[in-house]
Amino acid sequence: MRLSVIGCGYLGAVHAAAMASIGHEVVGIDVDENKIASLSRGEAPFFEPGLQEILSEGLASGNLTFTTDMSAARGAKVHFVGVGTPQQKDGYAADLTYVNAAVDALIPHLAEGDIVAGKSTVPVGTAQTLAARVDPTGATLVWNPEFLREGFAVKDTVDPDRLVAGVPTGEPGERAADILRQVYHPSVTKGTPFIVTDLATAELVKVAANAFLATKISFINAMAEIAEVTGADVTTLADAIGHDARIGRRFLGAGIGFGGGCLPKDIRAFSARAEELGRGESVAFLREIDAINMRRRDRAVDLTVAALGGSVFKKNITVLGAAFKPHSDDTRDSPALDVAVRLHGLGAWVTVTDPEAIDNARRIHPQLNYVHDRDEALRAADAIIVVTEWDQYRRELHPEHAATLTTGRIVIDGRNCLDATTWRNAGWDYHGMGRP
Repeated sequence: MRLSVIGCGYLGAVHAAAMASIGHEVVGIDVDENKIASLSRGEAPFFEPGLQEILSEGLASGNLTFTTDMSAARGAKVHFVGVGTPQQKDGYAADLTYVNAAVDALIPHLAEGDIVAGKSTVPVGTAQTLAARVDPTGATLVWNPEFLREGFAVKDTVDPDRLVAGVPTGEPGERAADILRQVYHPSVTKGTPFIVTDLATAELVKVAANAFLATKISFINAMAEIAEVTGADVTTLADAIGHDARIGRRFLGAGIGFGGGCLPKDIRAFSARAEELGRGESVAFLREIDAINMRRRDRAVDLTVAALGGSVFKKNITVLGAAFKPHSDDTRDSPALDVAVRLHGLGAWVTVTDPEAIDNARRIHPQLNYVHDRDEALRAADAIIVVTEWDQYRRELHPEHAATLTTGRIVIDGRNCLDATTWRNAGWDYHGMGRP
């Protein structure tokens, strides 16, 4: 099938390459000339495991092309819209400027029977508004949310755990659902759940999933706050409650909290939309979820200051990690960078290292010192703080080796990913999050 993907950022580029990898003919369209030039050369504009390979394969096979010309969408059966919906600069609500612009630019090139499939995360009710603009063309608007995990986005696109299609009622909706089943034929054939619902439910599925995950993360971080004043160990607590099948252990890792381009802005946009609908009280807890999340960054800084005797002024601190999570170079709302900047603001000499995210971090916060080599970054440090749980730090960095490089023997485990006993037995002053 011929497909177009409008928006070639993180979501769109992965989706376009993944759809080409399963045999579709795909054209990716974006207004950013530099991004399109990079993709057309086979150069992934961001780090995502597996993307470079399927991007190169798609271009070589001829199944995948990129352009800035929206007219290239003509002739495609399904048009996926995957542009960004950032937080508004003056509030919590989602900025739909790019979604509206993408749909408006696409409309002149639609034909009778085309499917416009929204993938962007939008406030509930957005699809119905867009449908009123698409319907006169004879095309059908549906909502097909993505559930990608950065670091696993290629796998999650090619082999998702579920597919959701929000469609209009009647024959147009039934036809659109059938076409989407054809688009995702490998997953449908293997039995991946394909959930057909109305537009509003499809929009809510995405934000509800993110709100739940954020709630689970902040819940265990709230327990860490209690553990810190009672002497309890939040990691053992998480293990114990995680054995309950109704709760599960995943996303119960206490630390400096979540960040990135999705969870923070999505829960804020959800709160804002609920207020607009007159149901702000229904998700009022999300405000506290956000507050707990931000407090954990404060706690990491406080632990570091206390461990260094009450002041970090003119102390050498090495921050291990800049991306908001491992297997990504995404520094949007990164807790790791936030902690580094706060320590810098207190007068510390902060050196940041990361396997993939240094260039992105430097563009945002050039005031910090960046070193690519991990061991070089550790040299002469008075304290080190682990803020992104890359394997290079949690598994491959041994305390005995680190001790040959650093000046001090203080380690702040902002992700509770190190073995506390091992580090303490090696002579380190170890501090975890919510751990005695």
